[in-house]
Order: sequence, then C-alpha cells, then structure tokens
Amino acid sequence: MNLSDKDKAYIWHPFTEMSDWCADHHDPLVIDKGEGVYVFDKSGRKYIDGNSSIWTNLHGHNDRRINQAIIEQLNKIAHASFLGTTNQPAILLAEMLVNMFPNRILQRVFYSDDGSTAIECAMKVAIQYFQIIGQPQKKRFVAFDNAYHGDTFGASSIGGIDRFFSRFNDFIFPTVRLSCIDELKAVDAKEIAAVVIEPKVQGAAGIRLWPDGMLQEIRQWCDLNNVLLVLDEVMTGFGRTGKMFACEHEGVTPDLMCLAKGLSGGYLPLAVTMTTESIFKAFLESKENTFYYGHSYSGNPLGSAAALASLRIFEEDRVLNKMGKKIECLKVGLKNLKIKNHAISDVRQCGLISGIEISQECENIGSEVCYAARAYGLLTRSIGNVIVFMPPLAIDEEQIHHSLDAIDEAINVVVS
Repeated sequence: MNLSDKDKAYIWHPFTEMSDWCADHHDPLVIDKGEGVYVFDKSGRKYIDGNSSIWTNLHGHNDRRINQAIIEQLNKIAHASFLGTTNQPAILLAEMLVNMFPNRILQRVFYSDDGSTAIECAMKVAIQYFQIIGQPQKKRFVAFDNAYHGDTFGASSIGGIDRFFSRFNDFIFPTVRLSCIDELKAVDAKEIAAVVIEPKVQGAAGIRLWPDGMLQEIRQWCDLNNVLLVLDEVMTGFGRTGKMFACEHEGVTPDLMCLAKGLSGGYLPLAVTMTTESIFKAFLESKENTFYYGHSYSGNPLGSAAALASLRIFEEDRVLNKMGKKIECLKVGLKNLKIKNHAISDVRQCGLISGIEISQECENIGSEVCYAARAYGLLTRSIGNVIVFMPPLAIDEEQIHHSLDAIDEAINVVVS
C-alpha cells in the first residue's frame, strides 16, 4: 500500500467525514515538508498554507531560529517531569509571558498541552478559587452562542456550536449561554464563577466579529459582580489580530488567559493558562492549596524552547510593526473579491484573520471550494460555507493577492 492507502486503512482523522475520506476515489493529501508560508506534498506540489496549519503557524515553516532552539534543547533533554522538578526553558518562557502584560497583572503561568486543556485549567481554577474564598455557590459559567473553546468536557460545556457539542449536553458543567452583551445585564451573578469569551472574533463560528467595546462592558460587569473574566486567546493570541493579544484592542486584561496554538510558533503542542497573583495567593494561603490538575507533558522543555525562539522573532523581525500593511492589503483584497465574485455574500476580517462567506444559494460548497483551491496553489479549510483565510504572519502582500485570487478561481470553478 502507498501512504494514502495506509492512512485510510489505519487512521481516524478529527473533524472529518471518514466515509468520504476512506472512499476509493479520495486521495488524501500527504504533506511532506514546509518552507516559509508554503507546504509541499509528496509529489512536490507547493501550496500557500492559508490555514496556518490549523491556525498555529506564525513565522512560516522551517524557520531556522526555531529549528535551532529545538535542536539545542534536544541535545540537552527532550522532556522532564514538571511534577517535582522544573526546567530552564519553561522558567524563562513564563518570565517572558508575564512581562508582556502591563504592570505584570498576569503573574502566574500554568502549563498544559493545548487550547482545550488550557480552558479546562481556567474553569477548574475558577471553581476552586471561589470554594477557597468561601463562595462555593459560584460554580456556573457564562458563555456565548456559537463559541468554541475546545473539545474536552469542560471546554465542551461552554461551547455553543450544536453540531459539535449538543450530544454531550447531559454531561456538562452548568452554563448560562448568551447571544449578545445585552443579555449579560439580566444574569444573576450570585452563582456565576466566570465569563468565558473569545475576544474580538469567534473562530469556529465562521469568523464572527464581536462589536467594538463589548469586551470592556464584560470586564466592567465582572468587576461589579465579583465574577472572573476568562479570555480564550488560543486562536487570537500572538499577533493574529494586529496586536500581540486581541484584548489589547480594548485595553482589557482578564483574570485568566488561555494561550496555545501560536505559542510555540506552531511547532509543538504547548499551552498556558495565565492568572493574577491574587488568585494564586488565595490558593497559596488555603489549607487545601494544591491545584489537582496537570499533564504528563506540562512545561515540556522542547515546546518551551520553541516558544522562546518564536517570541524573540517578534522582536528581531519587528513582526507587529509590519502587520499594518499586510492587514490593509488583506482588507482591500477582500473588498475587491466580494465586488468581483457575486457568489460571495460577505467578507469578515480581524487582522490577518478572515472569513469569506459564500451565498447560501450555493448550498454547502465550502469544502469543494477549498479542494478546488489546491489547483491554484492554496491550502485552507472551510467552516460550512465560510472559507477561512488565516495565513502565517510571515506572509507578504504578493502572497495575499495570490491566495485571494485562488479563492476567487476556486469558487468560480465550483459554482459554474
């Protein structure tokens, strides 16, 4: 058997209709290598990574600085337990992350593996925190319709996309679900531990943008009602929106922040949940001060080394300073694409995060469009009828134009 046949014979892929995947006519795309914003398949064909390898890659593939950091760490040790010992890369990364926030408001870093586990950590911290300070009734969460925070059971509890989560509704944490900020004012906060939200933009909902000022309103409500604010910056963090973190657009700092995906530059699984010293101090001063949560690969030295190198690249290459022109290029390109292609009903953008929505008259063709785009040198994914274009931050303006042209051509092929 060749690689594609072996894949179909042995592997179960996430978020994939496996009956279609395993069909005789389907030939899985086997990615062989990457260079910059491009990935290459086993036949040598190259594609712009318009999905940043599921929203993770920041500086392009095969970056020599991240590669070298991983190699140097690998020559020392690949992994050591974070339960009872520590390691230099994890310590230095925590210090760098803490220093990214004004007045070092988020002073404690808890390591885990991915976005879902970072969210689980935040939810458990919130519940245990209120138990410790004598308010055990505060054990409910406020979340939003169409939210996606991961797939573990805690994260599923606050997810708002029915096709992902509705089958598990009998097994979830108690959650109050809202559709807009106005509904928050009517929530009785007596039993609410935390509000959880993806700031500025909901990713898996189809790149849905929140109204400006909404995050500030939520912060004020939380402060008035003794409720913690948890920000899920798993997708929006590390420059995607034009600032290092999306919450900076509204000058808001949360009580707990969840980071993953781009944290390691998109190289290795790594996540953190950051929190304030006051929350940590409550645990520290409690008789039951142990937080019973963790993972075998918490604080992994290789992942931490990659993350340190990635964050240094932001400084060395002045990445955020260069984002303005790229964001404007994408904005103009999206506007022109919508004018030119009448099958497109809407375009939405936040920084280098964008969604191109195909008219509902063209029923369920998003995946077909993404498949057709491969012929024009673009690799990306759809969410329903929304084509997501979220490239690595390293992309240049010419590559942005090429990608949008590929989407235009692919839509025309599918709808013709």
